[in-house]
Amino acid sequence: MFVHNNFMSGSQLGIKEYVPAYLGTDLSSYDLITGVSFASGGCGFDPLTSQLVSAISMDEQLSLFMEYKEKVKAIVGDKKAAYITKNSIYFIVTGTDDLANTYFPTPFRRFEFDLPSYINFTVQSASTFIQKLYHSGARKISVVGVPPIGCLPSQRTLAGGIERICDPTYNQAAMFLNSQLSKETERLNSTLTKSRIRYVDMYTPLLDIILHPSKYGFVESKRGCCGTGTFEVTQTCNSLTTFTCEDTSKYVFWDSYHPTERAYKILLRKLTQRYGPSIN
Repeated sequence: MFVHNNFMSGSQLGIKEYVPAYLGTDLSSYDLITGVSFASGGCGFDPLTSQLVSAISMDEQLSLFMEYKEKVKAIVGDKKAAYITKNSIYFIVTGTDDLANTYFPTPFRRFEFDLPSYINFTVQSASTFIQKLYHSGARKISVVGVPPIGCLPSQRTLAGGIERICDPTYNQAAMFLNSQLSKETERLNSTLTKSRIRYVDMYTPLLDIILHPSKYGFVESKRGCCGTGTFEVTQTCNSLTTFTCEDTSKYVFWDSYHPTERAYKILLRKLTQRYGPSIN
């Protein structure tokens, strides 16, 4: 799994409840052979995205996957390890930060690319990664698209005005990236022998949750639960620096960037209803 740690709830996919980080210090043999996560918060398909926040890049994550394969071989032998590699499901969930943290707020890529060209660059980087993963033995690969970035509380703060509306520029960019990513995954699925590569639309169901929160039992979708809910994110949400809302179950977002656990569970349920229990 090359995913954001909060996205995947194992029990909803019929696997173990918690998929541990590969770089965790207390992994057992059972942990290794039943699935781990190579995710690094803040990374993207664009290598610069990882560099800007000192995250583990996608290529570095792939190197960790190769290391992981050798450990699995040592546990179960070559034949069983090859079976595990071939039949496992690989989730790739990244790309949001390429737009939200790299292209729009910093000048580096905008000196090189206009938006359509940057999205093409990002999709080609994604394609290269998927092909590397395929040639490393993976066959069942689910590539999850980016969310409606313009509706994240942080972007509403930056560009939503007094009414905190969704930023259409970010949302249009996200939709364009998703459309190109969908086309590329379809192409790869048809050209890579015995592969099952699927694009998963996260944008549409999450947007529905955000725009119609009461339908899902939420009362707030424009602000996060943490602090003011307008700019706090990750490490700035802690007991020493801020306060939290009384009931997280009423909020779509935990901080200004990430949904709450309840929102993720609803999102994942909608995805499994559309794509099947394994989302592949």
